[in-house]
Formats: sequence, structure tokens, C-alpha cells
Amino acid sequence: MANLKSLAKDTAIYGISSIAGKFINYLLVPIQTAAWAASGGQYGVVTNVYAYTALLLVILTYGMETTFFRYVNKSEENPTTVYSTTLLSVGATSLLFIAAIQLFLGPIATWMGYANHRDWVAVMFICVAVDAFKSIPFAYLRYKKRPIKFAAIQLANVFLNILFNILYLFVLPALRLNPFGLYDEQFTLDVGMVFYINLACTGLVTLMFWKELTGFRYRFDFQLWKRMLRYAWPLLILGIAGILNQTFDKIAFPFLYHGNDAKAELSIYGATVKIAMIMAMITQAFRYAYEPFVFGKAKDKDNRETYAKAMKFFVIFTLLAFLLVVGYMDILRHVIPNRDYWAGLRVVPIVMAAEIMMGIYFNLSFWYKLIDRTIWGAYFSGIGCVVLIAVNVIFVPRYSYMACAWGGFAGYGTAMLLSYFVGQKYYPVNYPVKEIMRYVLLAFVLFVGMSAANDFLGVLPALIVNTLLMAVFVAYLVKRDFPLSSLPVIGKHFKH
Repeated sequence: MANLKSLAKDTAIYGISSIAGKFINYLLVPIQTAAWAASGGQYGVVTNVYAYTALLLVILTYGMETTFFRYVNKSEENPTTVYSTTLLSVGATSLLFIAAIQLFLGPIATWMGYANHRDWVAVMFICVAVDAFKSIPFAYLRYKKRPIKFAAIQLANVFLNILFNILYLFVLPALRLNPFGLYDEQFTLDVGMVFYINLACTGLVTLMFWKELTGFRYRFDFQLWKRMLRYAWPLLILGIAGILNQTFDKIAFPFLYHGNDAKAELSIYGATVKIAMIMAMITQAFRYAYEPFVFGKAKDKDNRETYAKAMKFFVIFTLLAFLLVVGYMDILRHVIPNRDYWAGLRVVPIVMAAEIMMGIYFNLSFWYKLIDRTIWGAYFSGIGCVVLIAVNVIFVPRYSYMACAWGGFAGYGTAMLLSYFVGQKYYPVNYPVKEIMRYVLLAFVLFVGMSAANDFLGVLPALIVNTLLMAVFVAYLVKRDFPLSSLPVIGKHFKH
């Protein structure tokens, strides 16, 4: 239990920074959609370009984050050598990528549909290369158990992004100030400036890693590097398939959907799905804490029992977050000021359910990482990705972005089930499946009730009903797995 408390503490710290940061970052949705309200397609451009960068980030890190944790925890390896070898490897490939982009910028921008805005593509791709390099010092902070600094740097990046966006989109035009010639005479807003702001923030934040990038002797161990690559390359395939599950719909949508305005439809999907990303924040926070936790605990005798308990509580608290979002959707939808976009909110429960399955899949994935059989991850994610692509290709032309949401659900569900059943053969863990399924069934019943309340009651009555339904889930949790007597201070009153 002490191990789980340590995991919960680190997850909470990473989660606070991730959730607070993303929540603040959500302000960019109303800020940007309001700024470009006259042209819904402009936000579609942002959604589309960022989807490419998410895919490239996975390629440019090529599984070296997880590989770093695997090798830095091996007793026979020197931690500093592992860290410096990883840094030099990812740094070199990032520089090569930037050089390649400059050489082939014209054809790449044309293929993406931005032939007249090659600078947007160049700026965002440079930014993603720097982000790939930054991922290694971020991993080092997690390895050294320094979640506070990790959180501070993450939040600094978000605050800077918000600040610069507000200045560019509202403050400077209102004051009729035009520093550096950012605007024309009419103070027309350029969507491309979003990408320049991102690059500026990335550069400033990278300077905050000064201590993690200096003060030790850099050494590139070629033999170690070869061993790390053998471990990492299946993780690259796994990562590509995984990120395609998240971004393929946004990249392919303009090519697949043949309705009147594909970019406007993508704008609706891109804006409303941001609400569902609350679940992605939770799973990401858990990943930040869980990765170093698992590799550091691999030699303990009770590790499998701990993994089983961690899975159960992960599912419980993600289901709670799911119900919170559904129950208070009438409040959360105001994050999106453009009411025309609200029709897209029906994708939120589907995308959140898909994110829960992705988190479960991540939990399950450690069996093949711990036995150095990472190729299995490539198989599972690849098959899940094929399912997602098939659903999108077949159904997006007819059902628009609703097919995108269901595609992610089907892809993650497939990968999750494959990893569970194969994992039980090669690395059996006694997960409390029956207990977990009771929570899933209860959450589904409550979800149906909340959806009905949202559809047929007014805002205030729906909020009251949904709060009562939420209380049912919490009461069940307290009775079954989280008794009040176990809490500090409060528990003293329940023990007597």
C-alpha cells in the first residue's frame, strides 16, 4: 500500500500540473475560436497542423523515453552514461530532421495543403524537433523524482502561450500597437502567428533545463546505444500506431470528408474534443508517475499485486472523471463560446471512453516492456491502428466527425483486449476484473441517466439530478474500496 500511496502522490503532482496547465490551455479554445469566429475554418487549420506535429513528436522520440527508464534502472548500467547517450541520440536526430525539413519544405508544405504558407510548416516542425529533445530532460526529472520542477516547467510553457496569444489576438490590436510589424494596416489576424508563438514559448522553456543539460560529462556509448535501439524500435512502431489513433482522424478528415465545408466540420470536432481531453490529462499524469514507478519496482516480489491494484484504482478514478464531465456538460460547454460548435459535444463521451481504454492499454503494456518483448506492443497498436483507419475511411464520408470518435473507440478497444489476453499468457497478473466490471456497469447506468437528464431537463434540474447520480457512484466507491475510516483526520471520527 505504501507503494500505491507514493504512486498516487506523484500522479497527483503530475496531474495538478497537467490538468491545471491543460485547463488554462483550454482558454485558447474560446480565445482562438472567438478571434476567428467569422471564419470557422481558421481553427480547423490549427487543429490540422497540430495533428501532424503530434505524430512527428512520436517519431522523433522513437521510444527513447521508455527505453531510458528501462536502462537507467539496470544495475549494470551507469545512469549518467544512459542519460547522456539518450540526450545525444535524440538531439542528433532532431537536428537532422530540421535540416531535412529545410531541404524539402516546398514539397512537404504543398502535400499538406499549405503551399502558400510554407513558413507555418517550417516553424511548427522546428518546434516539434525541440520538443522531442526536451522530452529527455523531462524524463530525467521523472527519474530523479522531481515532479515539482517538472510541473513548474510545464505550467510556465502554458502561461507563456496563453499570454502571447492574448497579446496578439486582443491586446495589441485594441491598443493599435504594431511591434515588429506583426499586423497590416487593418490589424488583420494571421492564424500562422499561433505557430510562431508556440516556437517562442518552446525556446524560452528549453532554457529552464539548464541544470539538467550541464554539470556532467557527456559520453556517447555506442554499444549501449545499439542495445537501446533494439529495445526502442518496436516502441516506435507502437508509438506511431498509438498517436495515429489520436491524430489520424484530424489529419485525414480533409481528404475523407466531402461535405460542403470540411474545415468548418473539423473546427467543430477539434474544439469540442478538447473537453474530452480531460481524460487524456489524467492518463498522461498517471503515465508520468507510473513509468518510473514500474521499472523501479520490477525486482520487488509483490510487483504484480501492486500492478493489479493500480489498474483497479486507475479505472475507478477515470470513470469518476468521465461522469463528472458528462454530468456537468451544461457548464463545461461554455468553454466553447461559439454555440454553433455545441452540436459536436455528442462526441465527448465517446472520445472519453476511448481515452479510458487507452489508459488501460498503457497499464497493460508493461508486461512486454518488463520482459523485453516490446515487439508485442507494435503488434497490438498496429492492429488497433488498422481498425481505427478502416472505421474512418469507411464511415467519415457519410457520418463526418462522429465516425472519427467511434474509430478511436474501436481502435483502442481492440489494442486493449489483445494486450490483456496475450499478456495473461506471457506475464499473468491477477487483475480484479469482476470488481472493475462492477464499476464499469454502474458508471454506464449512471451515464444513461445523466444523458437523459441533459436532454430532457432544464440546465438547473439536470445539474441537480446529475449531482445526485454522481453521489451514487461516490457512495459505492466509499463503501467498497475507499472507506472514510482510512482517511487522515476524518477517519478518526469513523473508527469509533
